Amino acid sequence: MTGRVHVTVDNAVAHVVIDNPGRRNAVSHTVFDELGSAITDLSCAPDVRVVILAGQDTDFSVGADLAAPAGSRTLRGDSIAADTARLRQVSSTLHRFHHLPQVTIAAIDGACAGAGLSLAAAADFRIASDRAVFNTAFVNAALSGDLGGVWLITKLLGGAKARELFLTPNKLTAQAALDLGLVTTVTGTESLHAETLGLAHRLASSAPLALRAMKQNLLQTSTTSLSDYLLAEVDRMVQCFHSGDAREAADAFLNKRAPSFTGR
Repeated sequence: MTGRVHVTVDNAVAHVVIDNPGRRNAVSHTVFDELGSAITDLSCAPDVRVVILAGQDTDFSVGADLAAPAGSRTLRGDSIAADTARLRQVSSTLHRFHHLPQVTIAAIDGACAGAGLSLAAAADFRIASDRAVFNTAFVNAALSGDLGGVWLITKLLGGAKARELFLTPNKLTAQAALDLGLVTTVTGTESLHAETLGLAHRLASSAPLALRAMKQNLLQTSTTSLSDYLLAEVDRMVQCFHSGDAREAADAFLNKRAPSFTGR
């Protein structure tokens, strides 16, 4: 494998791994370029039902790669216009990851900070090992935050708790993150991979059309009024109802057998 982002697909589950050895999987502009390409490919992959995002080895991501060569950083200090253009490009990658049609899972081990935390917050599920540590970190670096972390975590936790986490950054243990609702579940380090795969395979066994439509329902709750949401919800519901998978689900239920979904 070459590059900083590796993608493999197995049984309808895509594994996207950030691999920046020696940097605790810090994310440079190069990493985001590769991640953006992976997201583009996955968004057009109908056979992929679930996407797992993880870091190689012992950390999810410590955030921005401050030690990267100037030419591979997002913020380089060359000009306000150039830095703005690059950061908007990176922000678009985060937005596209959040809006992938597949269900997404962040498998979090070790450090998850700054931009790394923003990436994790953009996933649909976050499974953390018991050694995971979270930190918003931005204010400590004299920065105001990027990649939608404030928006995403405010949606997850509410305004009061988001203010506490971002205005007074401190390390947060996995258990504390679970208590807050920042992560979905906490498991032992040695079982993180198995726990994540278990959830991924459970999701991947669902009817693909229904899974994607349900994710669109959930995403739309943040972007539209109830009246507009209901119009789109009806369209998705009727499309699913008329699918072969819905007929298969009904037949499997009536005949007390496991359904076999095709995505049609």
